[in-house]
Amino acid sequence: MEETGALLRTIGQRKTGLASKDFLLTWEQTREELEQVLDIAQVMKIMREKNIDTRIFNSGLGISVFRDNSTRTRFSYASALNLLGLTQQDLDEGKSQIAHGETVRETANMISFCADAIGIRDDMYLGAGNAYMREVGAALDEGFSQGVLPQRPALVNLQCDIDHPTQSMADLAWLKEHFGGLDQLKGKKIAMTWAYSPSYGKPLSVPQGIIGLMSRFGMEVTLAHPEGYDLIPDVLEVAQRNAKASGGSFRQVSTMEEAFRDADIVYPKSWAPWQVMQQRTMLLRNQDTAGLKALEQHCLQQNARHQQWHCTEEMMKLTRDGSALYMHCLPADITDVSCEAGEVAASVFERYRIATYKEASWKPWIIASMLLARKFADPAAVLTRRLQEAQPRIKC
Repeated sequence: MEETGALLRTIGQRKTGLASKDFLLTWEQTREELEQVLDIAQVMKIMREKNIDTRIFNSGLGISVFRDNSTRTRFSYASALNLLGLTQQDLDEGKSQIAHGETVRETANMISFCADAIGIRDDMYLGAGNAYMREVGAALDEGFSQGVLPQRPALVNLQCDIDHPTQSMADLAWLKEHFGGLDQLKGKKIAMTWAYSPSYGKPLSVPQGIIGLMSRFGMEVTLAHPEGYDLIPDVLEVAQRNAKASGGSFRQVSTMEEAFRDADIVYPKSWAPWQVMQQRTMLLRNQDTAGLKALEQHCLQQNARHQQWHCTEEMMKLTRDGSALYMHCLPADITDVSCEAGEVAASVFERYRIATYKEASWKPWIIASMLLARKFADPAAVLTRRLQEAQPRIKC
């Protein structure tokens, strides 16, 4: 357990503000805080592999609020709660009093009497998802300060309209593992590119999360997309500032070929244009079904003009030594497998399929780490006690 001991010493020596702020955007955290989350996740992962019980809580709820469909993030959040010893309770807004006009402030307090964690996924409405999470956080602060709540639940962003911090942090953990350390990422070129999809309305939060986080670690971040598939301008500015501060670079190019050339990592992923997401938000709020259908058809036709944005074997040959690491948040649109034509060729995806599973496998540990760091000012002491007790998870 020498590795665990070294990690715990590092965790204990760091002075971070993670215990006093929710994890809503990666660029609101210092680099030291990001590294703290990675190290806590690694310790818990090692404990699990060594059959050591990681449960910190004997009771308590973890509330999940999913306003969009999810597989990986939903199960990762449930797994994280289980790792910590919390019981998941899903808030089904259709079965709650929200439909009868219950306010966000009231809902946040009513679900939190025995809650230690709240995870929210709200990526449908541009300009609203992250704002909703902050409104919930403010309500929790008031409830705790006024003695309504016995504890202030940790709040984690499970994907919003701006960022997907649990995904991008899991991606960073995988890159750290794959390349042998965060220090090995400096100077590596990562290509975050748009790719063709036969569907529309995919959120902006994954590409924005990638450029907003990887630019923190001295990487050469390249963003590529067809004309008109812009990301939120504020996030582009964040990536530019981050790259300058870290000694890396951030640039935008207009072809997938240019982005892939000499890349160490490629992340071909479809998303809807920023301007389209603005229109979609307005139509959703107005419950304009006909308008939504018309917008979808327009966007599908627009996507169809860019089918050459396809991660093929030929495209992969442009990368460094033809062997760049392929990444995806999943599910990928795989040509001739999940669709007739999509983001990635079947042969490319199959070659990296296990790698993408390993990438995804970090998410439960990242979420558990975010929650633990929010709940405890001294996470190293908490984890050290669990290691000293060394209770087996499976008693054989």
